[in-house]
Amino acid sequence: MKMKELRSLNEADLNGKDAELRTDLVKLYAQVATGTVPKNPGRIRLAKRTLARIRTLENERSVARKHE
Repeated sequence: MKMKELRSLNEADLNGKDAELRTDLVKLYAQVATGTVPKNPGRIRLAKRTLARIRTLENERSVARKHE
């Protein structure tokens, strides 16, 4: 997801997306660890980047709350 799409989500939706991506990553890493090739290896990179975007957005929001 792009940052613009993530910014439109509220906290609950962001947390849900975060949990969804984490479980997806665990499954993908398990496939790699067992030696099977994932159907789409690019999903690992995309999931990691989206998780980083979500964490960045959460950090920005928490800093903004502190300065209010």
